[in-house]
Amino acid sequence: MDLLNVSKTRYTTKAYDPNKKIPKEQFERLLEILRLAPSSINIQPWHYFIADNTAAKARIAKALVGKYAYNAPKVLDSSHTILFCTQADISETHLENLLSRDEISGRFKDEKAKQGQKDSRTGYVDYYRNEKGDIQRWAENQTFIALGQALLAAGIEGIDATPIGGFDEELIAEELGLAEKGLIPSVLLTLGYRSENDFNAKLPKSRLIKEDIFTLL
Repeated sequence: MDLLNVSKTRYTTKAYDPNKKIPKEQFERLLEILRLAPSSINIQPWHYFIADNTAAKARIAKALVGKYAYNAPKVLDSSHTILFCTQADISETHLENLLSRDEISGRFKDEKAKQGQKDSRTGYVDYYRNEKGDIQRWAENQTFIALGQALLAAGIEGIDATPIGGFDEELIAEELGLAEKGLIPSVLLTLGYRSENDFNAKLPKSRLIKEDIFTLL
């Protein structure tokens, strides 16, 4: 697969064909790619809510009202919609779960290596929480790395996608009980296949030229 060509041809889908569904096996591949997304110190501060049926998508669409109503059809007509959430803080329970998974995966040659990993993660978390004072922002940055990986994967798989930041965060948090779960909503991702009426599919891609964004030191 030519990644440059994928980057040139993928785009943000504005209208979906509600009659086309992503095959189950292919969607499972996307989820596995998402699970394998990289993050700083492998912190994995995310949780994903997956809407793959009409009722589930309608729950997500409850947050697409008022000034966000224009995004509702993208969710309702998509094959699948994923809500990317981020942990509001990094708990000791999460850190222990990560360390346990590292050990099960065989990443430690001895207890010293395990303790080193634990101390390193704890140090970074304490730094962003106490010194930088922006641990939620740092954690959410990792979630957006996962979003980028999912967008690229969708392009490679021939699946159309739309990242959506325009939604009522309070409404979706209430609908899904996110505060009780220690989560904040970060971004929506709709997936499926474009409608013939998608105007954006016919427009040329527009990006800044390289001279505007690259500086050779």
